[in-house]
Amino acid sequence: MTMTMTMTMTMTTNRTMTSELLAARIARHSDRPEAAVVDATGEVTYREFWDRVTRTATAVAGMRRIAVLPTSDIGSLVVVVAAMHAGVSVVLLHRHLLAQEFADVVAVCEPSLIVAHPRQHARVHGWGAVDVFAPEDIPASPPAAVPTPTPNSELLVGVTSGTTGPPKLFVRNQASWAATLDRSDALFDLGPGDRVSAPGTLDHTHFLYGALHGLTRGATVDLREPTVALEDAATHLYSVPTIAWDIARSGVRSDSVREVLSSAARWAEPGRTALAAVLPNAALTHFYGASELSFVSYDRSEIEGTEVSGQLFDGVEVEIRDELLHVRSDMLFDGYLSRLGGHTTLTNGPVDGWMTVGDRGSVEDGRLTLYGRGSETIVRAGLTVELTPIEAALLAVPGVLEAGVVGLPNDRTGEESAAGVVVGQTDSISVARIRRHLRTVLPGPSLPVVIAVVDALPCTPRGKLDRQALAATLATVRTVGSPDAPVTTNQTVNAPPS
Repeated sequence: MTMTMTMTMTMTTNRTMTSELLAARIARHSDRPEAAVVDATGEVTYREFWDRVTRTATAVAGMRRIAVLPTSDIGSLVVVVAAMHAGVSVVLLHRHLLAQEFADVVAVCEPSLIVAHPRQHARVHGWGAVDVFAPEDIPASPPAAVPTPTPNSELLVGVTSGTTGPPKLFVRNQASWAATLDRSDALFDLGPGDRVSAPGTLDHTHFLYGALHGLTRGATVDLREPTVALEDAATHLYSVPTIAWDIARSGVRSDSVREVLSSAARWAEPGRTALAAVLPNAALTHFYGASELSFVSYDRSEIEGTEVSGQLFDGVEVEIRDELLHVRSDMLFDGYLSRLGGHTTLTNGPVDGWMTVGDRGSVEDGRLTLYGRGSETIVRAGLTVELTPIEAALLAVPGVLEAGVVGLPNDRTGEESAAGVVVGQTDSISVARIRRHLRTVLPGPSLPVVIAVVDALPCTPRGKLDRQALAATLATVRTVGSPDAPVTTNQTVNAPPS
């Protein structure tokens, strides 16, 4: 029997008219002489940034899609904004793609152009691409009028990390991102004179969104290392637990940061406490959402606070059906881009305006409490990692008879995957051999940091893997032997992280 609980937050703003689109918001600041973006090589003013955007937009106008593998650089932001300004969809590649995954993305999206910073060209060529342009290589055309994108036109094709099975291509349109920007505008005190630190690589949508939102508000976006940005009086910091730990351990203290914004797994208390000590005036806003859902809820507290539930964003409705969270809002994606019958089409989008990504939760007194997606998924450094594909990869190694993978808590990354394997009595197999195989078939975030050989995997009374019991066993694993030593039964090995 399905039990349904519905919570609707009344919209406080008028959604009957489409909000101003992303590039148009940035254009409002195009005459300002203040710095728009700072990276490791220098900075550009809003005037200079918008001039580069309009020239690049003129060059790509008329294309359907371009694929971009961005790094933390000004040129990557120029190309992304230029495409969005010209109504050209950005296929956002990420560095964890495997060669076959990249080939699948290109086959479905058919981008007219592949753009990446020169230091990423070897990676993209390794995926099989022939022609790769640096942002500066796109012919600079004199600024000219470009088609005005419509609210329903495709803005971005995101590529899931591949850690939850084969990558999915999710589509967000212009209106969806405009609505998301509206929510950020309402929640944060951000404007000219502020400095937004977005230190993570821009192929992570959390950091790309942070940079773009900063530009729409006329703030200075700092793409440099977080400790450098903090020394230049950053006021807002987009972060995940790994970056927060790096800041806490750096010894840098900043009284200027007012807001830390996180969308990764909820931070462990030691990490929050350590960061609070070096950012004493900052509040932490933690978002819950997903690529398909955008913003759903948020909690806002002092960094050392212990909130476990979140307030729904304005205009978001949720239904809990058998503990699964279903969401309806004007921020949802359009669907997944797929190749069917020789044609590219959208599939598995919202049904009657509702969408679920499999998260479990409950609502009480207007606040959403999340339970995760069950024991077969972890979040490592802001990336969702599904455990079943790791187990399948382990079982493909000759000599591995059984495999079980669990998540172990880690203060810096949130969680790390750890594997228990059962091997044949007569097989000679090393951890190095196992890891060499895993590197060829799994993205980096999915590689287990611990591989332990056990006599048998613990099972539930129904014969399924008992992940809780396996986690208890693997949590006791330290270092036994050399990573390159042959693996035998009754041996545990702490494998070096990739």
